[in-house]
Amino acid sequence: MNPYEDEQSRQRLSWYQSDIEQRFGFHGGRYTRVNMFFTFLLATLATVLFYTGLYFIPENWFTQMFTARGITPYPTVFLGFWVAFILWVKVKKIKLQRLPLSRSIVPEQHNFVLTPATADSVLTRIQEIADNPRDFLLFNRIIQTLSNLRNIGKVSDVDDILRSRAEQAENSMETTYTMLNGFLWAIPILGFIGTVLGLSAAIGNFGSVLTADADTSQLIPTLKQVTGGLATAFETTLIALVIALFLQLWATSVKKSEEEFLDDCSEYCSNNIVSRLRIDYHTEQH
Repeated sequence: MNPYEDEQSRQRLSWYQSDIEQRFGFHGGRYTRVNMFFTFLLATLATVLFYTGLYFIPENWFTQMFTARGITPYPTVFLGFWVAFILWVKVKKIKLQRLPLSRSIVPEQHNFVLTPATADSVLTRIQEIADNPRDFLLFNRIIQTLSNLRNIGKVSDVDDILRSRAEQAENSMETTYTMLNGFLWAIPILGFIGTVLGLSAAIGNFGSVLTADADTSQLIPTLKQVTGGLATAFETTLIALVIALFLQLWATSVKKSEEEFLDDCSEYCSNNIVSRLRIDYHTEQH
C-alpha cells in the first residue's frame, strides 16, 4: 500500500498561484514578509475612497472630525489604512504558510528511519507536494536540513541545524514588524501634533478675545474660533488614539499567530524529521 496515496489525492500546493500579492500581479514578499509598495497602493486607494464617501455624506460631527480639524487627520487615516492592509496581507500569508503543516512528507510505517540514504525519498516527496517548495518556510527548512544530511552524512547534526533554522526564522519574523511598529508609533504622534496645533490656534484666538472691544457682535465670532481650535486639539487626538488602539490589538493578535506558526513548524520538524533519525555510530565516526 502506498503510504502517500491519500496525500497525493490532495491539491498540489503552489505559492505563485496562492500568494495574495502574486495574485494581484506584484512581487510577493518571502514567507510572511509584506510587499510595502502593494500595501501602500491599497492604503492610498482606501484613503481616497474614504474621503470621497465623506464628501457625499451630509455634514455632521463625524465628517467634521475628518475634514474640518486641520491637516493631521489625513495622514492619520492613511497610515491607519496602510497598517490595516499590512496586517491583512500578513494574515493571508500566514494562512498560506500553514498549509504544508497538514501534509505528510515521510511514510507512516513505524520502521521507516531517516538516514543520508533515505533523505532523497523525503525530498522527492516534498517536490511532489508543492510546485515551489522553497517558498514555503517549513519545506525550505526541511530541504536545507536534509540537503546537509545527504551531503555531509552526519545524522547527529540534524537537530542542531533545525534549531539554527528555527532561530533564524524567529529573527527574520521580528524584522517584518519593524516598519509596522514604526507606523503604529507614528499614528498617535500625529494625533498629539494635531492637539498642539489646535491648542496653539485656540490660545491665539483667545488672545484676540482679550484684546477685542466689548461689542458682543465682535466677540462671538472670535469665541467660535477659540472653540474650533479646541475641537481640533481634542478630536484629532481622539481619532489617532482610537485607530492606534484597534490596530495595536490586531497587530498583537497577528504576531501571536505567526509565533504559533513558527512553533508548529518546529514541532512538525521534531515529529517528522528528528524522531525518524537513526544514528549509525560507525558512519558518524568516519
